[in-house]
Amino acid sequence: MDYSETNRLSRLTAILIQLQTKRIVTASELAAKFNVSKRTIYRDIKALEQSGVPVFAEEGKGYTLMEGYKIPPVMFTEKQANALILAEQLVLNSKDASFVKDYLEAMDKIKSVLKYTTKERANILLDRTRYDQNINRERNSNNLSDLQNALTNYNLVRIEYINKENTTSTRVIEPFAILNSENWYLVAWCRLRNEFRFFRPDRIQKMEILTEKFEPHKMTLQEYFDKYH
Repeated sequence: MDYSETNRLSRLTAILIQLQTKRIVTASELAAKFNVSKRTIYRDIKALEQSGVPVFAEEGKGYTLMEGYKIPPVMFTEKQANALILAEQLVLNSKDASFVKDYLEAMDKIKSVLKYTTKERANILLDRTRYDQNINRERNSNNLSDLQNALTNYNLVRIEYINKENTTSTRVIEPFAILNSENWYLVAWCRLRNEFRFFRPDRIQKMEILTEKFEPHKMTLQEYFDKYH
């Protein structure tokens, strides 16, 4: 098998991963990512369709995989597995317990699909890698996982919140973005103040994810920063 064919097979696999990762992927995105022409991407998509992968084109939007279609587990190289082990140490530095729990559970699933030799080496690295600040790390919140869910599903959230002046108030908020700078911060539209506000998850005393939905905010995070900062 010559280099060009090997390269194409690698690209087809990578396109499959992109399709599994995102609901909609455009030909322009894929062409830019793999440094090929859109015509090449069209040929690649056709090759995937001919091999039985249920790829659908949504007119004016891009490509999507059939709902429920599962791709066999991705095989990680040893270097990729090692990168995930190091990332795990950084996640352990998080002050939110729910985020740490969800990540570690995801890592267990990832480790389960590693080849035996890669798994053994990854465990050696795990045993011999420590980020000093993770020793006896205290968690000061347990809300991040539920807030992430509310953000992606457009659920309103009712919170009892203590601000930096130690004043408690009840708010109904529309989660928009999650940021980290030493502490976690939630950017949300506050219906009480009628504007975007920053909230620290560790200052949320009580939280209820409501079944009521809100209208998604039609802007990217960068557009938010450009407009409000």
